[in-house]
Amino acid sequence: MKIAVIGTGHIGGTLGAKWQAAGHEVTYGSRQADGQAGGEEQTGPGGAPLRNIGDAVASAEVVVLAVPGGAVASVVAEHGTALDGKVVIDAANQMGARQANSQEAIRTCGPRVQYVRAFNIYGWENFADPQPGTTLFFAADPPARETAEELISAIGLEPAYVGSADATGVVDGLMPLWFSLVQQHGGQRRLSLRLLG
Repeated sequence: MKIAVIGTGHIGGTLGAKWQAAGHEVTYGSRQADGQAGGEEQTGPGGAPLRNIGDAVASAEVVVLAVPGGAVASVVAEHGTALDGKVVIDAANQMGARQANSQEAIRTCGPRVQYVRAFNIYGWENFADPQPGTTLFFAADPPARETAEELISAIGLEPAYVGSADATGVVDGLMPLWFSLVQQHGGQRRLSLRLLG
């Protein structure tokens, strides 16, 4: 798949590098990218190309929003029409906001956006080196489910579909649970959930 990862921090960098290692075509999008630096193409984590957000999104099939939660609305406002018709994975959390996800803003991009809520309930450490059997709970518009499951599996996690995008709140409810468990375990962030059945 052609994947644009918007954001080069711990979450975006870790996910992008894992997908690249799995054979996907990854491009990073960043406001700091200026195309050619000294005649050479800029690169992001894992050596994948680093471009401005518009260029990264243009050629992608899947766009992963891995920027700080408060920045999602401005990214969407600037590049929204380019997101229509793509699978958009909302991995950002708006901490302290009315809702943690950015589904409302992403839906304004157009009627063909395929929304996925995933990669938001754990710290990046669980993506870099997942423990065997770690479950990643996600919600997705039905046409995007298979894509989401493939990308979750490529990270080394077990995908667990909790429902369509209407179930985004269910996924978000697991984030405070994870934070609470981390605190109860002395700040151990390599802590994850496993679905048995």
